[in-house]
Amino acid sequence: MDAQPHSLIACEHCASVYRWHTLEHGETAACERCGSTLWRYSGLGPSSWLALTLAALFIFALANAFPVASLSVQGMVSNATLLDAVHITWRQGHYAVALMTGTVGFVIPMLQILVLLWVLGPLSRGVLPWGFEPIVRLLGMLHPWSMVPVFLLGVLVSVIKLAGMASVELRAGLLGFAVLTVLLTMLSRLQPATLWRMAERARVVPVTLPPMTADTVLAGCHVCGQVQALPSREDPETHHHCERCHAVLHYRKPNSVSRTWALLLAAALLYIPANVLPVMQIVSITGGSGHTILGGVIELWQMGSWDIALIVFIASIVVPLTKLLSLAFLTLSLQWRSTTNLRQRTRLYQMVEFIGQWSMLDVFVVIILAALADFQGLMEISAGAGAASFGLVVVLTMLAAMTFDLRQCWDVEQQPGGELTPAQQVMPSSAGQPSLNHH
Repeated sequence: MDAQPHSLIACEHCASVYRWHTLEHGETAACERCGSTLWRYSGLGPSSWLALTLAALFIFALANAFPVASLSVQGMVSNATLLDAVHITWRQGHYAVALMTGTVGFVIPMLQILVLLWVLGPLSRGVLPWGFEPIVRLLGMLHPWSMVPVFLLGVLVSVIKLAGMASVELRAGLLGFAVLTVLLTMLSRLQPATLWRMAERARVVPVTLPPMTADTVLAGCHVCGQVQALPSREDPETHHHCERCHAVLHYRKPNSVSRTWALLLAAALLYIPANVLPVMQIVSITGGSGHTILGGVIELWQMGSWDIALIVFIASIVVPLTKLLSLAFLTLSLQWRSTTNLRQRTRLYQMVEFIGQWSMLDVFVVIILAALADFQGLMEISAGAGAASFGLVVVLTMLAAMTFDLRQCWDVEQQPGGELTPAQQVMPSSAGQPSLNHH
């Protein structure tokens, strides 16, 4: 059953409002103002998505039950699962690293799958799930922090690092994580607003049309996507509650610029020890040594694995620096009230959002190496002081990207000559139609 023809959708990057409608096979609806994708065609219904989620749960259990790799040294064999790596890192006293990797590699992906099962089971029968509002809100908070693909790449890098030192074999768990990566990538399309739209089509949640006058200020809920009217003369930083899902609703994110700068400054300060201090310590019968991120890249290059060295260099050095500089540029552009290249700045912000989690690669590499090379008295690898700092840089830059409000850049375009009052920051009195892309 199709959604109500008058339901609206607000672009999350520029706040333009459009009328939702069904797409044909191969079509994608894009915002005419900023070019962002609004929604895509999907031929899958709740039952199909439920089947994929059940498959993801099964593969998740297998991937974590079996080792991802094994290491043989002088007749001794060490197997490593993700949970082994987290446990050994915790045992070595690196609690921050163990908590970060265990949370983003195991706990959050598991919760993500369980939440989807909770929601899709009843929806597949045309019934609204119990606790739909807070559960879907939880899914939105979990999604950016699920890092199974990063862990998968971390295992591959770890195996290549150890290949020149001992006999390393890939195990069944690695194949499980490869399949799980594909499934979770598909399931990532089920954002909170997508699930609410699915519930709309099932006619189990209401859709209301806000008043559309020249003075109406419209805002889209970041959780359920419901477009609703706000009092036009109130402070835009005043928070309201969504009339449908009751999530906190802001016209624009409060204190966006100051909060973004604070997070960027903290990340920039931690970026120094993250690169200067060793992220990994190796203790063997010949002595001990510390390895920095750049030192690990050079080591991979000297081993002849220039392709893996390039991947690690990009993920661990280029990506964090790119995020810091890009977010600083976007924030300065907003403060300078620049209206140039808004579409290009939107693409830059989307790139920062996309690459955010990949900087965690080196932290995963360290814990996998610690689990594989756990031969006390012969060879032992553990996290260094720089690993926790580097993980915090990843977390802080991701939070900075979430805090930055790109819609404020597009607000400036409406009145480039001066400061905007809340009453001036209004949406058109009628919603338009997005552009359709065919592929």
